Amino acid sequence: MRPLRVLYPFLAESGLGARGMFIGQDAYNCGAFCFDPWDLYERRLITNPNISLAGIIGQGKSSLMKSLTIRGAAMGRKSYVPGDIKGEWSPVAEALGGAAIRLGGASPHRLNPLDAGVRPSRDVHGQAITDREWDVMVRSNRLGLLIALASVMLGRGLAPLEYTALTCALDEVAARHATPLITQVVEELLNPQETQLPTGVGSTVELAEMGREVGHVLLRLVQGDLRGTFDGPSTVKFDTSLPMVSVDLSAFGPGAPAIPLLMTCTAAWMEAALRDPDGGKRFIIYDEAHRLMGESSLLERMKDQWKLSRAWGISNVLVLHRFSDLEAVGPQGSKERALAEGLLADTSIRIVYKQAPDQLPATARILGLNNTATERIPELTPGQGLWIVGRRMFIVNHLRSRKEIELTNTDAAMIDHEE
Repeated sequence: MRPLRVLYPFLAESGLGARGMFIGQDAYNCGAFCFDPWDLYERRLITNPNISLAGIIGQGKSSLMKSLTIRGAAMGRKSYVPGDIKGEWSPVAEALGGAAIRLGGASPHRLNPLDAGVRPSRDVHGQAITDREWDVMVRSNRLGLLIALASVMLGRGLAPLEYTALTCALDEVAARHATPLITQVVEELLNPQETQLPTGVGSTVELAEMGREVGHVLLRLVQGDLRGTFDGPSTVKFDTSLPMVSVDLSAFGPGAPAIPLLMTCTAAWMEAALRDPDGGKRFIIYDEAHRLMGESSLLERMKDQWKLSRAWGISNVLVLHRFSDLEAVGPQGSKERALAEGLLADTSIRIVYKQAPDQLPATARILGLNNTATERIPELTPGQGLWIVGRRMFIVNHLRSRKEIELTNTDAAMIDHEE
């Protein structure tokens, strides 16, 4: 006979202990539910500190994440939101004494996604980073970002000749300028200078032809709808001492076609400043993450970032409407599906808010839920979630103070009452 706890996963659960941030009340034992991914990792209750969160609109998943950042700040946990599409994180960041960097519209600010970022004091193995290692790290990050962006706009991966042209352009610009700009890389792609040519390339005319299409798609980042955003040196400095930093993209509008490009550029700029094992415990919150799910190159960037989370002391948070968004990226067996499933596999903490009935089979399949847990999901009320922490499950009622309600309600304009 299977143990009762397998059949009834919430029976007689003792909770996670009193260490960490107070979240609310355990619906089954009525005790306080406290949570800290770094403490849980230290206690070997989870294998990584990453979090995935999904729920339909209006159920409080956004309020939960904001509460986590507010309460985390009191414990010295810093939070970063690289792509705030609706501008709803700005009041939270500013209330905590952090910064909301606004881009687009009338904002005078620019970000250079090719900034080197903060040089870590040591690598993931605890060894001091040499100048050579730092140069390789910076080049790899810059090249990876440019390849991802070009691949999205081309709608395909780069051909070998295009890859050669792009690497040559980046290296040439980096040799002439301490901090390359995307405008300079584009100019070098379209009009390469008379320098040492890559092996197998006979002239600058041939090199220009190899990189012409990549140059023109990258041109979009510095002209047209994104002009004034990524076409110059950064006008703001990333302050790692602040308790919270968000990048507000609301001026572009939530339906802007360029949102995935914007989110990728701002994430790269922010991530470059956070690759430091001595930077403390930090949340990076990828809100509206489903917008990045359709592109394998962007998924690959995220997966690489998540693999380093433990070394850098980072808890990555993936916020979705549905867990089935991870299956919608591509057919079974595709690269896109494998990458999306890999992201979920790298999250030891899964939080499920109420899902539509037609989403239950996919949610159960993706998360490996039994019937008892699955049947509870449509019964969840606003602010209530199914927490899967490692191999343990809880139903948690998120509780907020009046001040938190004022800061974290995202649907206040639609309702007359407190959530």
